[in-house]
Amino acid sequence: MAVVLMADRLCVHSMQGGLVRAGGDQGMVSADGPALGCARSDPRDRFVNYTRYGLYYTPSPGPFATAGASWLGWDIDKGEALGEPDLSLVSRPRRYGFHATLKAPFTLASGTTPQELEDAVSALCAKLSPVVLAGLEVSRLGSFLALTPLGDPSALKVLAARCVTDLDRFRAPLTEAERQRKTKPKMTPQLRQNLERWGYPHAMESFRFHMTLTGPLDRSSRQAAARAAKSHFAPCLPKPFSITSLSLAAEAPDGMFHLIRRFDLVGPA
Repeated sequence: MAVVLMADRLCVHSMQGGLVRAGGDQGMVSADGPALGCARSDPRDRFVNYTRYGLYYTPSPGPFATAGASWLGWDIDKGEALGEPDLSLVSRPRRYGFHATLKAPFTLASGTTPQELEDAVSALCAKLSPVVLAGLEVSRLGSFLALTPLGDPSALKVLAARCVTDLDRFRAPLTEAERQRKTKPKMTPQLRQNLERWGYPHAMESFRFHMTLTGPLDRSSRQAAARAAKSHFAPCLPKPFSITSLSLAAEAPDGMFHLIRRFDLVGPA
C-alpha cells in the first residue's frame, strides 16, 4: 500500500490499485480497486482501512453544513476537528458528523468490496429522485435533540427504505456483541424485528429522519441546549429543505466518520 500526495490531500493507494479522494462534492475513484480512504496532509493522520460504512444525508458545503460541523466539532467532509464544541452535549453524536442516517453503519459482508458498495450506491442514486420538505426544526427525540423535518415525510420514508433494502447485500450479519449492544430493554417487537432483519431497529416503518445534535440529556440541560441550538441554526436552516444527494461515509479505526463520496439523486421526478 502506498500513500500518494495529491494537491492538499493524501490518498491511500491500495494493493489493487484503488484510489479515492474524500471531500468536496464528488470523490475521485479509479475503476480498478476499492476506496480505502484519504485525509488532509496532516502528519497525525493514519492511513488505514475503514471499518464500517453507512449511507447518510449530509448537507453540501455551505452555511448549513458549516453550522452543523461547528456545533458538533467535526467536519465529516474534510475529516477534521472544528472549533470548540460543548462536549457535554455532543460527545456522543460528534464522531458521526452532521448527518441523517438512511442506512445505518455496517461492516462489509464477506465477498464484497468498498468499490462494489460505492458502485451500488451510485447506481441506486441514479434511480432515486430528490425529496423536498417544508423545512427543519429543532426537536426533542426522547432524551436528545435533533433537527427533524417539517411537512409530509412519506417520500422521505420511501427513499430511506430503498437505501436499506437495495444495499443490504453488502451488510455483514450482526455479531452477538453488536446484537447485544443494539438491543435496548424497552424495544418493541417491531424494533426487534428490524434489528434482526436489517441490522438496525429504526428502519423501514420505524424510520424517522433526524440530524442528531446532542446525546441524552436531563430536562434542564435539554431545555438550555434547545435554546442554544435554535440560536445557532436559526440563520441557516433551509426552507424549503431539499435532499438532492446522498453521502457514502465510513468509520476510521479511531471511530470518526469521513465522507467518501456524495452522489446526486438524478432519478425521474
